[in-house]
Formats: sequence, structure tokens, C-alpha cells
Amino acid sequence: MSDPAVHAHLFSRYALFVDRAALDAMGRVAAALFEVAENPRYRERVLQWAPDIATHYPGSAGGVLGLDFHLTVDGPRLIEVNTNPGGLLLNAVLLDAVRSCAPAAWTTWTTATEAHSAAVAAWLDDARQQSGRAPSRVAIVDSAPREQFLYPEFELYADAFREHGVDCVIRAPEDLRFGPEGLADADGPIDMVYNRLTDFALEEASHADLRQAYLAGDVALTPHPRAHALFADKRNLAVLGDAALLGGFGVDAGSTALLAEVIPTTVEVVPRNRDALWAARNGYFFKPAAGFGSRGSYRGDKLTRRTWESMASATYIAQAFAPPSMRIVHGGQSLKADVRCFASEAGVLLFAARLYQGQTTNMRTPGGGFAAVLTTPLIGE
Repeated sequence: MSDPAVHAHLFSRYALFVDRAALDAMGRVAAALFEVAENPRYRERVLQWAPDIATHYPGSAGGVLGLDFHLTVDGPRLIEVNTNPGGLLLNAVLLDAVRSCAPAAWTTWTTATEAHSAAVAAWLDDARQQSGRAPSRVAIVDSAPREQFLYPEFELYADAFREHGVDCVIRAPEDLRFGPEGLADADGPIDMVYNRLTDFALEEASHADLRQAYLAGDVALTPHPRAHALFADKRNLAVLGDAALLGGFGVDAGSTALLAEVIPTTVEVVPRNRDALWAARNGYFFKPAAGFGSRGSYRGDKLTRRTWESMASATYIAQAFAPPSMRIVHGGQSLKADVRCFASEAGVLLFAARLYQGQTTNMRTPGGGFAAVLTTPLIGE
């Protein structure tokens, strides 16, 4: 399933220890995000900068979110939100093995079986909300899927969907055709697409058939462009973290206060603030608004003037720097850590960590990679 040469650092040999109160706080943040996304005035605000396809409402929230947190002395800080988060089933695989050898005072937040079932149910439920029926044939779609670093997870999902009685194939978008009978590949009709593409607005020419099928309502697409626009465009963090603005929208005061606390100050980089942000760059992290996988992201104190000038041609946000926590491992090596909270409308599915060195998360650090999260047991466990 995995290539040892490519995936040598996919999984870390270490776990990350996180107290349950911090995980509970992350779960409340996830619930608050789903709540805010239902607010008409919030939607109106963030859809102003979204592509036109985001105005199409397919009837669902969009499946599973991946909320990335840094753990600070003041509590977790929400760094970004993803709508096609990788690693959910891969990290579920870790749980039982880690649980069996964890120290007595620590445990995993859930079990492998529970996380696996909840993940598949979340995607299938999202598709069912869109089409009004259970899907019969799913395509997991990404560009050149076999070349993707997380292709092993595609295989895990394909097996999982089949175990739930749904036929599943893994396809590139070029393999799909939309015609009078709906979306299909060479082997037959497809009524659900589990979308791993990073062309979030389906603008590339090779995605035209998928785009047409989605807009025609002939396929359940999850996650979909509207979900990315409401949750994952990084400009949204400036809105979500503004207590006065959300309060004016009529968002619940508790959710407003929580989001303002956990989201570092975020602003869009525009001509009028570029000089001030450059001068104060050491206190910021800069990210492309529609970026993914840390591509094009820069820590301010590492940013060169040449790179700064090149960034003017793209849409960026500046986020107050919230340093990641550190995990001291065997031999005194220090690894940075973040925590990804996988959540759907139904609640949290799984917590996982990523251990790394460097400016941003990666799967190239010896000793780093995806790591299980261990937490304090519930009373009575």
C-alpha cells in the first residue's frame, strides 16, 4: 500500500500528549464553525470574495473539516481550516496499536473502529443530504491519484466504502464524463465523488465534466466548492476572529467569544497595509488565501524582500504568529507539533498530530510525520 522510499516519514514513532481540556476546547471550536456557517450574514460576507460556483448550494455542509491548531501556554490556537483534510483514515489505523502500549495514565480519544466508522459515515451522510438517497457508486477523485503522497489513504477509503456496501473506484478527473445519463467513468455511472482535488472551484479544463455534473445536481460532490468558500478560505479567519463583527451578525455570544479567543489576529494583505505588515513581519505568518499544504506560506522573520515583492501578485493573509508547541523525543531532539481536529456536523471524529521541523508541517523530518494523540482518560474509563 505504501512505498517505503516515499513514505519513510509518513508516521512518527512518537505520540503527542494533550490534556483532554484542550481537546474539548478544539471540539467546541469545530461546533462553533459549523454554527457560524449557517448564519446568513456571515455567508453573505465571505461569499463576496468567493468564486461564483460557491453560490451553488447543493444541500449539505460539505463533509469533514480538518482544523489545525497550535498548542500554546494560553490554550489551543486555530491556525487554519481545511475542507479536504488528509490523514483521517491513516491516523485511525494508528489508534489501537498506540492504545495498547500507552502509559496507564493516557489513552487515545477514540478507537480505530469508531474513528473509521465515523469517517465513512460523515462522507456518506453528506452525499445523502445532497441527493436524498444513499450513493451506490463512489469515485475518489484527485489529479494523478497514484502519484499523490496520500494515495495509501485513497485505498483505505475505497475499502471502507466497499465495507459499507458502496462500490468505490479511484479515478483522475479526466476519467469522468458527464452526459445525458449523468456522471460516469468507463465502467459505469457514478453518483458520489469524494473530492480530494485542490482546484477548489473546479476551474481547470480537466474538471469541466465534474463541474457540470455538480452544478446540474447529478452527482453528490463532497467536499464541495461552497464548503471551501465558507470554511477554508483563509480570509475568513479575519471575519471569524472578529467578535464585534460576528456579534453584529447575530452569532451566539459564546461562539463569538470562543472564536475570538482561539483565532490569532488575521488580516488580508492589501496595498494600504503592506508597508506596515512588512515592518512588523517578524510577528506574522503569511499564507495565500486559497493555499493548501503550506505551499507559498512564509514565516515573517524568514521572509526576504524579494519574496515579499513577489507575493504582491497573489492574495495573502497575515496571521499573528502563534508558535507551535515542542515535543522533546529520544536523544533530546525537538520536534514542532500541531494538532488536527477532524470534525463533521455530527461532532469530532478524531484528533491527530503532525510532528516536524522547519517553517511548516511536512512529511520529511526524521522522527516526524503523523502521530497519535494521547490524552487523559475520562473519569470511569
